[in-house]
Amino acid sequence: MDTRTLSVHTGDRCVVELTSEVADFCAGRGDGLCHVFAPHATAGLALMETGSGSEGDLVAALERLLPRDDRYRHRHGSVGHGADHLLPALVAPFLVLAVRGGELVLGTWQSVILVDTNPDNPRREVLLSFLGENAAGSPAR
Repeated sequence: MDTRTLSVHTGDRCVVELTSEVADFCAGRGDGLCHVFAPHATAGLALMETGSGSEGDLVAALERLLPRDDRYRHRHGSVGHGADHLLPALVAPFLVLAVRGGELVLGTWQSVILVDTNPDNPRREVLLSFLGENAAGSPAR
């Protein structure tokens, strides 16, 4: 199994597209699975259409579901930070994606995104792991 770590600077963005980085990691690897993991208590990963306003719609939906106020028992950090810790229960911290012939298999409008509502930590890591056969048909290492 081969693994790579992406360093992601979210800044003030709640949605960061990672499709090209994941596709680059999978390029030339043959058939298999790409596991994408965000090892953070306040971030998740998803597949969705980007570039059409859906990112803003997702952020608005999360704000409705997880308002940033003082209702949460988890209270350290900025106001509403407790909501950030609920995010991974709604947006899983991992994805498993098919790879065919070294190419990431996605639907026409699907993009890989990191979702991070936590403004207290603008630096994230995302781990990419490939499990499968290399282009020559032997197990990838």
